[in-house]
Amino acid sequence: MENLSDRDGWIWQNGKLVPWREAKVHVLTHTLHYGVGVFEGVRAYDTPRGPCIFRLDEHTRRLFDSAHILDLEIPFTPAEVSAAQREVFAANELKEGYLRPMVYLGAEAMGLRAKGLSVNLVVAAWPWPNYMDPESREVGIRVRTSSYTRHHVNITMCKAKSNGNYINSILALHEALDSGCDEALMLDNEGYVSEGTGENVFVVRDGVVHTPELTSCLAGITRDTVLTLARDEGLTVEERRITRDEVYIADEAFFTGTAAEVLPIRELDGRRIGTGARGPITERLQSVYFDQVRGQRNTYPEWLTPVGGG
Repeated sequence: MENLSDRDGWIWQNGKLVPWREAKVHVLTHTLHYGVGVFEGVRAYDTPRGPCIFRLDEHTRRLFDSAHILDLEIPFTPAEVSAAQREVFAANELKEGYLRPMVYLGAEAMGLRAKGLSVNLVVAAWPWPNYMDPESREVGIRVRTSSYTRHHVNITMCKAKSNGNYINSILALHEALDSGCDEALMLDNEGYVSEGTGENVFVVRDGVVHTPELTSCLAGITRDTVLTLARDEGLTVEERRITRDEVYIADEAFFTGTAAEVLPIRELDGRRIGTGARGPITERLQSVYFDQVRGQRNTYPEWLTPVGGG
C-alpha cells in the first residue's frame, strides 16, 4: 500500500500550493479529535479534451452543503474551491486521478464547544486507478449485510458528507472483509436497505431499476448520474424503500460511487444474485457511464470541466 505522506507533488492548502510533504496540521487539530469536518471524493478522467474533472460543480456544491449542515463557514467561494481543484490537479501533472477537498477545524482550542476555531480547506490530488480489482467490474463482488446500522437521519445528519460519519462505514467494511467478502450492505434503523459503506446501491428486477429513496443514504453524485443515464436509455427507474430479501431475489444488483464507479454485486449473504455474474443492464449502464466520464458521448458536456480551462 502506498504511503500517501511520502511522495512528491503539491497540495492546495488555505489558498496556496504547498509542497506535498509540508502540507501538515498540528496534532491538536480539532477535527482530528472530534471528526467535525467535511470532504468530497472527486474524479478526473483523461478525455479527448484533455484531463477533465467529472461533475466538479456538483461536488463543490455538496461540499458547501455539507459544511452548512455542520455549521462550518468555508472561507472561500465555490468558484475559488472549484478553481483550487483544477489548479492542484494540473500542478501534479496528472492525466487521471482522484481529488480530495476537505474542510477541517483548526487547533486554536479543544473541547466540544468548537467555537472560535479557524475553518481550513485542503485539496489533494493523486492517481487512484480502481477501487476494486479491475476484474470485479466484470465478475462482480461478494457482499454481506452488516450488523452495523446506517445512521438514523436525526443522529448524525446523513446529507452531510462528514468525516465522523465514516466511522460507521469503516466498522462495517472491516466486518465484511474479515468474513471474506468485498463490501458491506448497510440497513437503516428500520431495517430497509440504505447503501454500501461508501456507495449507493441499485437492484434490477424484471427490467426495472430500483434504488433506495434518499433518507438515511447520501445523495450520491454517481447515483444521480446513473439515474439520469438509465432514464435516457429508456429504463424505468423507481426510488423507493427496498427490503433485504428483495436484493436476494433481484436479477441484478450493483453499487455506484465516485471511487467504485459502477460495480456489479454477484452475491449477498451467500445468496447468488441473478446468474451470479454481471447482468446485461448493469453492463449497459457501466458502458454508458464510462463513455460519459471519458468524454466519449456528446450528452451533458457540462459534466466535464477541463483542468486546463479549455
